[in-house]
Amino acid sequence: MAKKKKPSDHGLENVENVLSKTERYIEENQKSLTIIVIVIAVIIGGYLGYKKLFLAPTELEAQSEMYVAEKYFEADSFRLALEGDGSYLGFIDIIDEYGITKCANLAKYYAGVCHLKLGEYEDAIEYLKKFDSDDVLVASIALGAIGDAYVELGELEEGVEFYLKAAERKKNDFTSAVFLKKAGLVYEELGDYKKALELYEKIENQFPKSEESRDIEKYITGMKIKLKS
Repeated sequence: MAKKKKPSDHGLENVENVLSKTERYIEENQKSLTIIVIVIAVIIGGYLGYKKLFLAPTELEAQSEMYVAEKYFEADSFRLALEGDGSYLGFIDIIDEYGITKCANLAKYYAGVCHLKLGEYEDAIEYLKKFDSDDVLVASIALGAIGDAYVELGELEEGVEFYLKAAERKKNDFTSAVFLKKAGLVYEELGDYKKALELYEKIENQFPKSEESRDIEKYITGMKIKLKS
């Protein structure tokens, strides 16, 4: 009678077969595999070189230009911050010339706020919508600023939409309460007292430590009176 192979023998044979097939595949495709490895190495090397030799110096240059524009912004010189002073670039030029940098992205936020402060609401919306941030708090403020611009344009429904997005983006006693109250005030203007009441009560219940909660009871009472009348 033939001796039966142990299960481990079958497993060993399978492993050997797989190794043999792999070895044959490598031998048959050695040239192609070598080319693939070289291409991958070139791509990785090129990317690292791009970051170190081009992107990093460009980022530093953009930061240097941004410094003066930020100083004008802090001084409420919004036109100079936006357009520059002839010697240093403003936020618009920084966006155009350093578009691939983080500074250019931040400049979109600054440019949007500058336009908002200058009463140029459509331009404000355009730049603020292009701004993208991993900092959810800053992103919330940007969304709220878009809401402000829409409200100033008389587009109240759009304004409310962005106020609510801003309130939900990063729930906290500061931005959430501020934008919920702004949304409530717009709902009042739209005559939707029920929704306004819901938002005021939300401030009272969910954000009791906020500045807005200090006098929110009078807004709640006012909406209840209007709903009964």
